[in-house]
Amino acid sequence: MTQITEDTQAENETENTAPDARIELMRLYVKDVSMQIPAGAKAFQLEWQPELNFEINTQAKALAEPHHYEVALRLKCTNTCKDQVAFTVEIIQAGLFKIENLQGQPLQHAMATFCPNLLYPFVREAVGDMVVRAGFPQLNLAAVNFEALYQQTLAEQQGSTIQ
Repeated sequence: MTQITEDTQAENETENTAPDARIELMRLYVKDVSMQIPAGAKAFQLEWQPELNFEINTQAKALAEPHHYEVALRLKCTNTCKDQVAFTVEIIQAGLFKIENLQGQPLQHAMATFCPNLLYPFVREAVGDMVVRAGFPQLNLAAVNFEALYQQTLAEQQGSTIQ
């Protein structure tokens, strides 16, 4: 038989009555977008053997209103064919999030993983649409594991503090 002390019982009650975390996407918007074809019409004469260079990062910042944060997902794709840049597309897709009942590391984790996961499908769609409208073959971006990226960033930060 387990005996519950007053301290343990109070802890359990606090845990059971603590409000759940809540993340709400209030607004979705394109903060910046750019499509460049440096070689102009010559880009369409290149032998189409594309090599895609893909850069992605996120930024999050607290806003003046309590529990409101802007999370921005920046993606830059440079498509090269035989050392010639065919095109570069860059987009910053942002979201205004209301995040309640999270603080510290759990809040950072949510803004680095959960929020970008909500934004990424919009980035994929916008990039794919821009590439096709620019006259190039369809570009289907692969899925991104933001949890793995977050864990990698944490590991790198811990490695740099140890040295």
